[in-house]
Amino acid sequence: MKGLKVGDKISKYPIIQGGMGVGVSMHRLAGTVSKEGGIGVISTADIGYQEPDFNENPMAANLRAIGKEIKKAREIAGEDKILGVNVMVALRNYAEIVKECVKQKIDLIISGAGIPKDLPEYVKGTKTKIAPIVSSLRCCKLIVEHWKKKYDYTPDMIVIEGPEAGGHLGFKESELISEDVPKLEDITTDVVDYIKDVEKETGKEIPVVAAGGIWDGKDIKKFLSLGASGVQMATRFVATDECDAAQEFKEAYVNAKEEDIKIIHSPVGMPGRAINNTFIQKEETHKSKIDKCYGCIKTCNVKDAPYCITKALINSVKGNIENGLVFCGSNVYKIKEIVSVHNLMQELVAGIA
Repeated sequence: MKGLKVGDKISKYPIIQGGMGVGVSMHRLAGTVSKEGGIGVISTADIGYQEPDFNENPMAANLRAIGKEIKKAREIAGEDKILGVNVMVALRNYAEIVKECVKQKIDLIISGAGIPKDLPEYVKGTKTKIAPIVSSLRCCKLIVEHWKKKYDYTPDMIVIEGPEAGGHLGFKESELISEDVPKLEDITTDVVDYIKDVEKETGKEIPVVAAGGIWDGKDIKKFLSLGASGVQMATRFVATDECDAAQEFKEAYVNAKEEDIKIIHSPVGMPGRAINNTFIQKEETHKSKIDKCYGCIKTCNVKDAPYCITKALINSVKGNIENGLVFCGSNVYKIKEIVSVHNLMQELVAGIA
Protein backbone atom coordinates (compact mmCIF):
# COMPACT_ATOMS: atom_id res chain seq x y z
CA MET A 1 0.00 0.00 0.00
CA LYS A 2 1.49 3.31 -1.10
CA GLY A 3 1.00 6.55 0.76
CA LEU A 4 0.45 9.96 -0.81
CA LYS A 5 3.42 12.07 -1.87
CA VAL A 6 3.33 15.80 -1.12
CA GLY A 7 6.57 17.56 -1.95
CA ASP A 8 9.41 15.62 -0.33
CA LYS A 9 7.12 13.92 2.20
CA ILE A 10 5.11 10.71 1.83
CA SER A 11 2.24 9.68 4.11
CA LYS A 12 2.20 6.14 5.46
CA TYR A 13 -1.37 5.56 4.27
CA PRO A 14 -3.34 6.91 1.25
CA ILE A 15 -5.96 8.57 3.47
CA ILE A 16 -6.69 12.29 3.79
CA GLN A 17 -8.98 13.53 6.54
CA GLY A 18 -11.25 16.09 4.91
CA GLY A 19 -11.36 19.66 6.20
CA MET A 20 -14.52 20.42 8.18
CA GLY A 21 -15.56 23.85 9.41
CA VAL A 22 -16.38 25.72 11.44
CA GLY A 23 -13.98 24.30 14.01
CA VAL A 24 -14.67 20.58 13.47
CA SER A 25 -11.21 19.78 12.11
CA MET A 26 -8.67 21.92 13.90
CA HIS A 27 -5.23 21.11 15.33
CA ARG A 28 -6.18 18.15 17.52
CA LEU A 29 -7.90 16.09 14.83
CA ALA A 30 -5.61 17.07 11.95
CA GLY A 31 -2.44 16.63 13.99
CA THR A 32 -3.49 13.20 15.22
CA VAL A 33 -4.49 11.95 11.75
CA SER A 34 -1.09 12.99 10.40
CA LYS A 35 0.65 11.37 13.37
CA GLU A 36 -1.24 8.12 12.65
CA GLY A 37 -0.03 8.01 9.04
CA GLY A 38 -2.70 9.87 7.10
CA ILE A 39 -2.85 13.50 6.03
CA GLY A 40 -4.66 15.69 8.54
CA VAL A 41 -6.43 18.79 7.27
CA ILE A 42 -7.35 21.92 9.24
CA SER A 43 -10.39 23.85 8.05
CA THR A 44 -9.72 27.60 7.76
CA ALA A 45 -13.42 28.55 7.62
CA ASP A 46 -13.81 31.02 10.53
CA ILE A 47 -10.86 29.29 12.15
CA GLY A 48 -10.54 32.17 14.63
CA TYR A 49 -13.99 31.73 16.15
CA GLN A 50 -12.45 31.04 19.59
CA GLU A 51 -10.28 34.17 19.53
CA PRO A 52 -11.45 36.86 22.01
CA ASP A 53 -11.83 39.54 19.31
CA PHE A 54 -13.59 37.34 16.73
CA ASN A 55 -16.90 39.24 16.93
CA GLU A 56 -15.23 42.63 16.56
CA ASN A 57 -12.59 41.73 13.97
CA PRO A 58 -13.16 38.25 12.49
CA MET A 59 -10.55 38.62 9.74
CA ALA A 60 -7.70 39.46 12.13
CA ALA A 61 -8.83 36.67 14.44
CA ASN A 62 -8.88 34.16 11.58
CA LEU A 63 -5.41 35.09 10.32
CA ARG A 64 -3.97 34.89 13.84
CA ALA A 65 -5.58 31.52 14.50
CA ILE A 66 -4.09 29.94 11.36
CA GLY A 67 -0.58 30.17 12.75
CA LYS A 68 -1.67 28.94 16.18
CA GLU A 69 -3.55 25.92 14.82
CA ILE A 70 -0.82 24.87 12.39
CA LYS A 71 1.83 25.13 15.13
CA LYS A 72 -0.24 23.02 17.57
CA ALA A 73 -1.00 20.43 14.88
CA ARG A 74 2.68 20.11 14.02
CA GLU A 75 3.53 19.58 17.70
CA ILE A 76 1.15 16.60 17.70
CA ALA A 77 2.08 15.18 14.28
CA GLY A 78 5.80 15.85 14.09
CA GLU A 79 7.67 17.89 11.50
CA ASP A 80 8.15 14.92 9.17
CA LYS A 81 4.41 14.35 8.70
CA ILE A 82 2.19 15.95 6.03
CA LEU A 83 -0.24 18.59 7.25
CA GLY A 84 -2.85 20.31 5.10
CA VAL A 85 -5.46 23.06 5.23
CA ASN A 86 -8.75 23.46 3.43
CA VAL A 87 -9.44 26.96 2.09
CA MET A 88 -12.78 27.68 0.44
CA VAL A 89 -12.61 29.83 -2.69
CA ALA A 90 -15.92 31.36 -1.60
CA LEU A 91 -14.28 33.06 1.40
CA ARG A 92 -14.30 36.85 1.08
CA ASN A 93 -10.67 37.02 2.21
CA TYR A 94 -9.55 33.96 0.26
CA ALA A 95 -6.22 35.43 -0.92
CA GLU A 96 -5.22 36.64 2.54
CA ILE A 97 -6.07 33.26 4.10
CA VAL A 98 -4.06 31.36 1.48
CA LYS A 99 -1.07 33.69 1.85
CA GLU A 100 -1.08 33.22 5.63
CA CYS A 101 -1.16 29.43 5.25
CA VAL A 102 1.81 29.62 2.87
CA LYS A 103 3.61 31.94 5.30
CA GLN A 104 3.11 29.30 8.00
CA LYS A 105 4.75 26.75 5.65
CA ILE A 106 1.78 24.43 5.39
CA ASP A 107 2.53 21.37 3.27
CA LEU A 108 -0.72 21.21 1.30
CA ILE A 109 -3.61 23.53 0.47
CA ILE A 110 -6.83 21.85 -0.66
CA SER A 111 -9.22 24.35 -2.20
CA GLY A 112 -12.81 24.09 -3.40
CA ALA A 113 -16.25 25.71 -2.97
CA GLY A 114 -15.52 27.57 -6.18
CA ILE A 115 -12.77 27.45 -8.79
CA PRO A 116 -9.32 28.37 -7.39
CA LYS A 117 -8.23 30.15 -10.56
CA ASP A 118 -5.38 32.14 -9.01
CA LEU A 119 -4.14 29.69 -6.36
CA PRO A 120 -0.76 29.04 -8.09
CA GLU A 121 0.05 32.74 -7.81
CA TYR A 122 0.34 32.44 -4.03
CA VAL A 123 2.56 29.35 -3.82
CA LYS A 124 5.09 29.73 -6.62
CA GLY A 125 8.60 29.64 -5.23
CA THR A 126 7.49 27.98 -1.98
CA LYS A 127 7.32 24.36 -0.81
CA THR A 128 3.54 24.50 -0.28
CA LYS A 129 1.66 22.22 -2.70
CA ILE A 130 -1.86 22.81 -3.98
CA ALA A 131 -4.83 20.59 -4.79
CA PRO A 132 -8.06 21.86 -6.33
CA ILE A 133 -11.32 20.13 -5.45
CA VAL A 134 -13.29 19.15 -8.56
CA SER A 135 -16.73 17.61 -9.02
CA SER A 136 -16.45 16.63 -12.69
CA LEU A 137 -14.01 16.00 -15.53
CA ARG A 138 -15.09 19.29 -17.08
CA CYS A 139 -14.19 21.20 -13.91
CA CYS A 140 -10.85 19.39 -13.69
CA LYS A 141 -9.93 20.23 -17.29
CA LEU A 142 -10.92 23.87 -16.80
CA ILE A 143 -8.59 24.28 -13.82
CA VAL A 144 -5.66 22.32 -15.27
CA GLU A 145 -5.75 24.20 -18.57
CA HIS A 146 -6.19 27.60 -16.90
CA TRP A 147 -3.30 27.04 -14.47
CA LYS A 148 -1.06 25.80 -17.24
CA LYS A 149 -1.82 28.73 -19.54
CA LYS A 150 -1.71 31.54 -16.97
CA TYR A 151 0.87 30.24 -14.47
CA ASP A 152 2.70 27.37 -16.21
CA TYR A 153 1.69 25.34 -13.16
CA THR A 154 0.15 21.87 -12.94
CA PRO A 155 -1.83 20.82 -9.85
CA ASP A 156 0.18 18.87 -7.29
CA MET A 157 -2.88 16.75 -6.53
CA ILE A 158 -6.53 16.52 -7.61
CA VAL A 159 -9.30 15.90 -5.08
CA ILE A 160 -12.59 14.69 -6.58
CA GLU A 161 -15.54 15.40 -4.31
CA GLY A 162 -18.59 13.38 -5.31
CA PRO A 163 -22.28 13.95 -4.57
CA GLU A 164 -22.32 11.85 -1.38
CA ALA A 165 -20.02 14.24 0.50
CA GLY A 166 -21.03 16.37 3.46
CA GLY A 167 -21.33 20.12 3.79
CA HIS A 168 -21.51 22.36 0.74
CA LEU A 169 -21.61 20.41 -2.53
CA GLY A 170 -20.46 21.17 -6.07
CA PHE A 171 -23.66 19.90 -7.65
CA LYS A 172 -27.09 21.35 -8.40
CA GLU A 173 -29.84 20.53 -5.93
CA SER A 174 -31.80 18.88 -8.74
CA GLU A 175 -28.84 16.55 -9.41
CA LEU A 176 -28.50 15.56 -5.77
CA ILE A 177 -32.12 14.42 -5.44
CA SER A 178 -32.22 12.77 -8.86
CA GLU A 179 -31.83 9.05 -9.56
CA ASP A 180 -29.35 10.08 -12.25
CA VAL A 181 -26.97 11.78 -9.83
CA PRO A 182 -23.37 11.40 -11.07
CA LYS A 183 -21.45 8.52 -9.48
CA LEU A 184 -18.09 9.12 -7.84
CA GLU A 185 -16.76 5.95 -9.49
CA ASP A 186 -17.50 7.31 -12.98
CA ILE A 187 -16.08 10.75 -12.24
CA THR A 188 -12.95 9.15 -10.79
CA THR A 189 -12.38 6.95 -13.84
CA ASP A 190 -12.77 9.93 -16.19
CA VAL A 191 -10.44 12.19 -14.18
CA VAL A 192 -7.80 9.46 -13.71
CA ASP A 193 -7.68 8.84 -17.48
CA TYR A 194 -7.34 12.56 -18.19
CA ILE A 195 -4.67 13.10 -15.52
CA LYS A 196 -2.61 10.21 -16.94
CA ASP A 197 -2.34 12.19 -20.19
CA VAL A 198 -1.40 15.34 -18.26
CA GLU A 199 1.31 13.40 -16.41
CA LYS A 200 2.74 12.11 -19.70
CA GLU A 201 2.75 15.63 -21.12
CA THR A 202 4.30 17.32 -18.09
CA GLY A 203 6.39 14.52 -16.57
CA LYS A 204 4.85 15.38 -13.21
CA GLU A 205 3.21 12.85 -10.91
CA ILE A 206 -0.29 14.05 -9.94
CA PRO A 207 -2.13 11.92 -7.34
CA VAL A 208 -5.90 11.74 -7.81
CA VAL A 209 -7.85 11.48 -4.55
CA ALA A 210 -11.50 10.38 -4.42
CA ALA A 211 -13.90 11.75 -1.79
CA GLY A 212 -17.57 11.69 -0.86
CA GLY A 213 -19.35 8.75 0.72
CA ILE A 214 -16.27 6.58 1.24
CA TRP A 215 -16.91 4.54 4.37
CA ASP A 216 -14.47 1.69 4.92
CA GLY A 217 -11.39 -0.14 3.71
CA LYS A 218 -13.43 -1.96 1.07
CA ASP A 219 -14.44 1.40 -0.42
CA ILE A 220 -10.86 2.63 -0.30
CA LYS A 221 -9.66 -0.51 -2.05
CA LYS A 222 -12.30 -0.03 -4.77
CA PHE A 223 -11.18 3.50 -5.59
CA LEU A 224 -7.52 2.52 -5.55
CA SER A 225 -8.40 -0.19 -8.10
CA LEU A 226 -10.04 2.50 -10.27
CA GLY A 227 -6.71 4.32 -10.45
CA ALA A 228 -7.04 6.81 -7.59
CA SER A 229 -3.90 7.26 -5.50
CA GLY A 230 -5.88 7.75 -2.31
CA VAL A 231 -9.13 8.84 -0.70
CA GLN A 232 -10.37 11.72 1.40
CA MET A 233 -12.77 10.97 4.26
CA ALA A 234 -14.42 13.41 6.65
CA THR A 235 -17.61 12.12 8.26
CA ARG A 236 -16.00 9.14 9.99
CA PHE A 237 -13.37 11.35 11.60
CA VAL A 238 -16.03 13.40 13.39
CA ALA A 239 -16.88 10.42 15.60
CA THR A 240 -13.40 10.27 17.10
CA ASP A 241 -12.08 11.22 20.52
CA GLU A 242 -9.69 13.71 18.94
CA CYS A 243 -12.22 15.57 16.77
CA ASP A 244 -12.23 19.24 17.79
CA ALA A 245 -16.03 19.53 17.91
CA ALA A 246 -18.03 19.33 21.15
CA GLN A 247 -19.24 15.97 22.44
CA GLU A 248 -22.83 16.91 21.57
CA PHE A 249 -21.82 17.38 17.92
CA LYS A 250 -20.25 13.92 17.82
CA GLU A 251 -23.29 12.38 19.49
CA ALA A 252 -25.52 13.92 16.82
CA TYR A 253 -23.59 11.78 14.34
CA VAL A 254 -23.89 8.65 16.47
CA ASN A 255 -27.64 9.16 16.89
CA ALA A 256 -28.42 10.09 13.28
CA LYS A 257 -30.70 7.82 11.27
CA GLU A 258 -30.72 7.48 7.49
CA GLU A 259 -34.01 9.38 7.25
CA ASP A 260 -32.45 12.30 9.17
CA ILE A 261 -30.10 13.19 6.30
CA LYS A 262 -31.31 16.16 4.27
CA ILE A 263 -30.18 18.23 1.30
CA ILE A 264 -30.57 21.86 2.32
CA HIS A 265 -30.23 25.16 0.50
CA SER A 266 -27.49 27.00 2.34
CA PRO A 267 -27.67 30.78 2.93
CA VAL A 268 -24.50 31.07 0.83
CA GLY A 269 -26.36 29.86 -2.27
CA MET A 270 -25.06 26.29 -2.44
CA PRO A 271 -26.78 23.00 -1.69
CA GLY A 272 -25.45 21.11 1.30
CA ARG A 273 -25.98 17.86 3.19
CA ALA A 274 -26.85 18.08 6.87
CA ILE A 275 -28.67 16.35 9.72
CA ASN A 276 -32.32 17.43 9.71
CA ASN A 277 -32.50 18.71 13.28
CA THR A 278 -34.84 21.18 15.00
CA PHE A 279 -32.72 24.10 13.77
CA ILE A 280 -33.23 23.22 10.11
CA GLN A 281 -36.93 22.53 10.65
CA LYS A 282 -37.38 25.89 12.36
CA GLU A 283 -35.46 27.82 9.71
CA GLU A 284 -37.61 26.37 6.93
CA THR A 285 -40.57 28.32 8.26
CA HIS A 286 -39.03 31.25 10.16
CA LYS A 287 -36.34 33.70 9.05
CA SER A 288 -33.87 34.43 11.84
CA LYS A 289 -32.79 37.95 12.56
CA ILE A 290 -29.17 38.48 11.53
CA ASP A 291 -27.74 41.10 13.86
CA LYS A 292 -24.09 40.56 12.96
CA CYS A 293 -22.36 39.81 9.63
CA TYR A 294 -18.95 38.14 9.86
CA GLY A 295 -18.15 38.77 6.19
CA CYS A 296 -17.28 35.11 5.66
CA ILE A 297 -18.66 34.06 2.26
CA LYS A 298 -18.76 36.10 -0.94
CA THR A 299 -22.05 34.63 -2.12
CA CYS A 300 -24.01 35.31 1.07
CA ASN A 301 -26.61 38.09 0.79
CA VAL A 302 -27.32 39.13 4.37
CA LYS A 303 -30.62 40.81 3.46
CA ASP A 304 -32.06 37.62 1.96
CA ALA A 305 -30.29 34.97 4.04
CA PRO A 306 -32.65 32.95 6.27
CA TYR A 307 -29.98 32.75 8.98
CA CYS A 308 -26.27 33.44 9.57
CA ILE A 309 -24.35 30.33 8.59
CA THR A 310 -21.32 31.32 10.65
CA LYS A 311 -23.41 31.62 13.81
CA ALA A 312 -25.25 28.37 13.04
CA LEU A 313 -22.00 26.44 12.54
CA ILE A 314 -20.33 27.94 15.62
CA ASN A 315 -23.36 27.04 17.73
CA SER A 316 -23.22 23.42 16.61
CA VAL A 317 -19.46 22.93 17.00
CA LYS A 318 -19.74 24.31 20.54
CA GLY A 319 -22.48 21.80 21.32
CA ASN A 320 -25.58 23.99 20.94
CA ILE A 321 -27.06 21.55 18.42
CA GLU A 322 -30.66 22.73 18.79
CA ASN A 323 -29.61 26.13 17.43
CA GLY A 324 -26.95 24.93 15.04
CA LEU A 325 -26.32 23.50 11.59
CA VAL A 326 -24.76 20.03 11.57
CA PHE A 327 -23.26 19.17 8.20
CA CYS A 328 -22.64 15.48 7.46
CA GLY A 329 -21.86 12.97 4.72
CA SER A 330 -24.37 10.51 3.27
CA ASN A 331 -23.18 7.62 5.46
CA VAL A 332 -23.46 9.37 8.83
CA TYR A 333 -26.23 6.97 9.90
CA LYS A 334 -23.73 4.08 9.85
CA ILE A 335 -21.75 5.57 12.74
CA LYS A 336 -22.55 3.75 15.99
CA GLU A 337 -19.77 4.80 18.36
CA ILE A 338 -16.99 7.29 19.02
CA VAL A 339 -13.51 5.79 18.65
CA SER A 340 -9.91 6.96 18.70
CA VAL A 341 -8.25 8.15 15.49
CA HIS A 342 -5.68 5.38 15.96
CA ASN A 343 -8.32 2.66 16.04
CA LEU A 344 -10.23 4.15 13.10
CA MET A 345 -7.09 4.36 10.97
CA GLN A 346 -6.13 0.79 11.81
CA GLU A 347 -9.63 -0.43 10.93
CA LEU A 348 -9.54 1.35 7.58
CA VAL A 349 -6.06 0.10 6.70
CA ALA A 350 -6.93 -3.48 7.66
CA GLY A 351 -9.89 -3.32 5.30
CA ILE A 352 -7.70 -2.34 2.34
CA ALA A 353 -5.52 -5.44 2.55
